[in-house]
Amino acid sequence: MKKYDIIVIGAGGGAKIITPASKLGYKVAAIEKESLGGTCLNRGCIPSKMLIYPADVATLIKEARKFDLNVNTDFDVNFGPLVSRISKTVDSDSASIAVAYGNNPNIDFYHQEARFVSNKVVEVGGETLTADKIFIAVGTRPQIPAIPGLEGTPYMTSREGLRNTNLPKRLLVIGAGYIATELGHAYGALGSEVHFIVRSELLRKEDPDIREAFTREFSKRYNVHIGFTPKAVHYANEVFSLMCATQDGQQKQLEGDALLVVTGVVPNTDLLHLENTDIQLNDKGFIKVNDRLMTDVEGVYALGDCIGNYLFRHSVNFEGEYLMQTLFTEKTDAPIRYAPVPHAVFSYPEVAGVGKTEAELQNEGTDYIVGVNPYEKSAMGMARLSDHGFVKVLFEYPSKKLLGAHIIGDEASDMIHLFILGLTMGATMDDLLGMIYVHPALPEIARNAVRKAKIAYDDRKMDDEL
Repeated sequence: MKKYDIIVIGAGGGAKIITPASKLGYKVAAIEKESLGGTCLNRGCIPSKMLIYPADVATLIKEARKFDLNVNTDFDVNFGPLVSRISKTVDSDSASIAVAYGNNPNIDFYHQEARFVSNKVVEVGGETLTADKIFIAVGTRPQIPAIPGLEGTPYMTSREGLRNTNLPKRLLVIGAGYIATELGHAYGALGSEVHFIVRSELLRKEDPDIREAFTREFSKRYNVHIGFTPKAVHYANEVFSLMCATQDGQQKQLEGDALLVVTGVVPNTDLLHLENTDIQLNDKGFIKVNDRLMTDVEGVYALGDCIGNYLFRHSVNFEGEYLMQTLFTEKTDAPIRYAPVPHAVFSYPEVAGVGKTEAELQNEGTDYIVGVNPYEKSAMGMARLSDHGFVKVLFEYPSKKLLGAHIIGDEASDMIHLFILGLTMGATMDDLLGMIYVHPALPEIARNAVRKAKIAYDDRKMDDEL
């Protein structure tokens, strides 16, 4: 049996421990059964944004005439070379990590699947390893719904959708979340006729006003079939036939030459043989951890998507940095305290949010004030001829403390950072209004939303004092 200081299973988010720990002199076993860099680099954040950005450019070209630009919108997309370039870029980046690990005398890289033999013993490639500390960061994989006829057909998940070099004429998308709306938008903007099969709502976890606005704008560009439940898939002669039941009990059939299934994820914990350990899972298969990210086995920690707290690369980065700090650099027993965790949906229109939604505040019984300002009511919105999009802010009453912010519109993923900082620092509406904003720039929309909240606050306070 080989003895290490540290074993890390999963070299995506786990990389936040592998290299930093090795630089401190610890001997690390890095285990990864797929390409180094994890989902984010190889089949998630990075390749999807490399595909979505050209789609956004294509969208701008198609809408250029509203700016009195006579542009030929009947352009061709070199889809195969575009996807091949993306794949080549991320593959090269992933391969460079393997080279770096190979040149690091404190890292042994095992390019194989790991399984637990006992609480602190891992088998990989016929060898058994143990370590003082073991970190599990095995992530998730696409969930495949049990739709009759689906198995055995050449359907795509997000993994295949980001490597596919053939642009379908008609794409069927089963799903309504972040990944579905992002990849569906990418294919649609680049030339596919896209049909979304949505059982309940698009982006159902978003603030209600954001969700409603997104559905309205998204449906202008793509075919959104809300209330459709997939019942059967048939594939013949390179055509997918999808039979759906509607909310009113009818049967509808949709056809396409490609099918993208994006209905969520499941953790990869079932591959670890955790039944050989005392590590516990919740009812969805995610690893249970305490407020120090430790499992039920002392010295064994888990982080990232496989614990199910937040399914973002920026959250696993935060968790990895916390573990490095508390276990290796400062060596404290401090529990993890998540800063406000933001999110963004890189579809069209773009969406971003941080903190509480209005629905959450209502369910909690929190007293709050709302401020909303549309893009079109700003200098930069006028310049962009914005006809949709807004910033919505939520403040506690009467403390004026910022509770949440939600944005739909251009550059929402950048705009939200004003409010990420505000929530992290415990800002009030007075703090946000005490700043000087660049004029004219998009963040003025955020400022004006706060101004609207201040007006609502003053009116409410005056009523309370009467």
